Amino acid sequence: MISPEYAQLLARYNCWMNEKVYVASEQLSDAERKADRGAFFKSIHSTLNHLVWGDAMWLGRFTQGTTLERAMPTTSGNVDLHAEWDALKAARIALDEELIVWAASLDAAWLAGDFSWYSGMTKTTRSKPSWLLVTHMFNHQTHHRGQIMTLLSQQKIDLGATDLMMMPNQNR
Repeated sequence: MISPEYAQLLARYNCWMNEKVYVASEQLSDAERKADRGAFFKSIHSTLNHLVWGDAMWLGRFTQGTTLERAMPTTSGNVDLHAEWDALKAARIALDEELIVWAASLDAAWLAGDFSWYSGMTKTTRSKPSWLLVTHMFNHQTHHRGQIMTLLSQQKIDLGATDLMMMPNQNR
């Protein structure tokens, strides 16, 4: 099981890494960000859209409907929610802020309990330990950011340090 403090750390890490990915991605033109590079979601832009969708869907489930989640289509994570870069970036910033606030409100009892949700992928109601689903959400972010980092690296763009222990402003 994970602790609320661990989720809070991962929410801050997520925000830090997203800032780095977006700054690095801005070195490319809009056409370059949207170019099909053979990745699972084809482009950097579409992969970033998928991350916004996935994070908003999980956060919406956990909070019973965040502002962002209510505005999201629930059918697929394979659509670009934001065609324009500035709108995508603004959605990411708002979502990261919401994730940090949500993580700060977590308690150990909720994390230790089970969580049920309707899965659009399996078309069934599922139930798993809350801590496992929170871990999944953060792992999903890391997985797809890793894909984006590879695509950026292929364009000779280096994000610099990405290890959790290198995140600034850590007390320990």
